[in-house]
Amino acid sequence: MDNILSVKALKQVFSKETAIDNMNFEVKRGEIFGFLGPSGAGKTTTIKILTGQLHPTSGSALLFDVPSTKMNHPKYLKKIGVMTDNSGLYSRLSVYDNLHLYCELYSVENKRKRIDEVLEMVNLIDVKSKIVSKLSKGMLQRVTLSRALLHEPELLFLDEPTSALDPANSRHIHHGLQELNRKGTTIFLTTHDMQEAELLCDRVAFLNNGKVQLLDEPSKLRRKYSDDTLTVELVGGERRILKNGPEGAQKMYEYMSNNQVITMYSNEPTLGDIFVDVTGRSLL
Repeated sequence: MDNILSVKALKQVFSKETAIDNMNFEVKRGEIFGFLGPSGAGKTTTIKILTGQLHPTSGSALLFDVPSTKMNHPKYLKKIGVMTDNSGLYSRLSVYDNLHLYCELYSVENKRKRIDEVLEMVNLIDVKSKIVSKLSKGMLQRVTLSRALLHEPELLFLDEPTSALDPANSRHIHHGLQELNRKGTTIFLTTHDMQEAELLCDRVAFLNNGKVQLLDEPSKLRRKYSDDTLTVELVGGERRILKNGPEGAQKMYEYMSNNQVITMYSNEPTLGDIFVDVTGRSLL
């Protein structure tokens, strides 16, 4: 699988503050890549560099083998979609009129059909005639996401796409993103929601103080940082922690032979646990 995005020795300095510090990573074509970290870790700054909104102090970022500084050219704007906290919507226009305008900008064919498709994807088809200024924060976030999807980009950047949403709408968005990814769109997702990352991402990078401190598949990270034990809950509510190996297996056999086992589960850490272990910081 080839790389759609490659970052090498990237650095961004604002005045005397280093926001991005010698950052290196690659994103494979067709994957959902999670960029995880708390507020202020450098996630949004990285997206601004990758999408050509900001020129890095040093280092390089290539998208489609082209420098990120060229991503504001119309030829490449059609290849990427961007959702950030800056909605870019016109507050006095309706949802439909906003999306129709962006369809014109991106030369989208079958505009009405495509607008309905993206609004269905974000669970907003019933409010397409509503004026944007009348929308709730969660609705506004979903309209902003639908705008980023209109032209079916090859590479989609999502900055905290479900941060203002309730669980039901978050699940709806997650299913839509998974379907979009199955159709071939590469997704670069920034989030501090470890459950979201666990559900969606093929690989995740832990970002802390502008540096990538860990990068791998979620399942591999959990195994790597596991203490190799499982917890067995027995009849009567007693819990026993068993170590993987012959001794633990013998104990498990005894419990099961005597019909004592109510439930059992692995003690693998969550991505949030691993993040705290690696960085010494929480995600909030």
